[in-house]
Amino acid sequence: MSMHYRHLPKISGLTIAFVFSCTLAGAKPPVKAAAQPSLLPTDFAGWHADPRPVSSPAPETADVANADLLREDGFAQASSATYIRNGDKLNVRAIRFDDASGAYAAYTFYRRPGLPKQEVGYGGVFDGTRVLFWQGSTVVDATFDHLTSMSAAELRELAGTLPKPEGGLGVPPPLPGYLPQASLDSQSSRYALGPIGYVRGGGVLPPSLIDFGRGAEVLTAQYSSRDGDGTLTLIDYPTPQLAADRLRAVAVFLAAGNTAAAQWPSQLTQSSPEALQSRRSGPLVGVTSGSLSADGARKLLSEVNYNADVTWNHPQGYVSEVSKTAKLLVGIITLTAILGGAALLLGVFFGGGRAFYRRLRGKPASTLADADFISLHLRE
Repeated sequence: MSMHYRHLPKISGLTIAFVFSCTLAGAKPPVKAAAQPSLLPTDFAGWHADPRPVSSPAPETADVANADLLREDGFAQASSATYIRNGDKLNVRAIRFDDASGAYAAYTFYRRPGLPKQEVGYGGVFDGTRVLFWQGSTVVDATFDHLTSMSAAELRELAGTLPKPEGGLGVPPPLPGYLPQASLDSQSSRYALGPIGYVRGGGVLPPSLIDFGRGAEVLTAQYSSRDGDGTLTLIDYPTPQLAADRLRAVAVFLAAGNTAAAQWPSQLTQSSPEALQSRRSGPLVGVTSGSLSADGARKLLSEVNYNADVTWNHPQGYVSEVSKTAKLLVGIITLTAILGGAALLLGVFFGGGRAFYRRLRGKPASTLADADFISLHLRE
């Protein structure tokens, strides 16, 4: 055995070091992840970022307390910057989501009711020196040292620099288009894509009853009228079949009352029995609560009717295809009436003017009596 070991080649420490170095040389170095470009520009409307805008893929950098809610809405990126101009400061926070639905959900969560409107992006509102709006798939929260008459125009310029989502990712959710407009508090609406946003936004029904796992989206809004004050909850499901199944579950839950089995939330226990009603229209399920009368609740639910053509393509709101067609026809009729009236006025002006001129010259108003009028007397 000793003979065999003596004939084995010796491996020196230098050889081991050489092999190890070759292995390291052949291995690829770890690739450092490229930093995300900032959502915010370095300069706009005379404002200069100092220091440069910072960006992060972590929702905690945007809002530590509601990071889970931002994830639920499809958080993608957050950027923040402090801008300086002539000694004034402007702090801006921008949060981008996967699509416009996530941005709208986050916007309604951060917006407080009763704020004055500001013509910036979609749904611009301001509170003293703070302006909140959303554009595409991005929510922007801007705080000035003090607002001026040009602040809105400056933020509109900033909104134009935000990244634009591609294709259908930039299409806002259609659900707000089904809200009845009469007696609606437009700034009270809360849109939720999951149970976290729904509960923190003041949702009325238990999240388990809505069943967000089936792709539900929910919008709640407040109404105030002579029939009382109440909340309308609109739930959008992927199919009418799912909506019909959930409607039956909602009806059973409301009929059970506030028992140990049902365990109503406080918003339902404070509602009058007459206000607790539900109705389905296509994939939409509507539920009323609050202090509405029975007739008021039925009337509110009857105004929720599913229309597959409802779209939202401009900041003013939602427009259906039927509405657009009606506006087009009204425009055509109006234009025809204007052109017809203009032709009549021109005819009276030129024809009447010529006849009046002939009368001043002592001639008949019509040229048919003129001797130099040529006519062909054709007879069969």
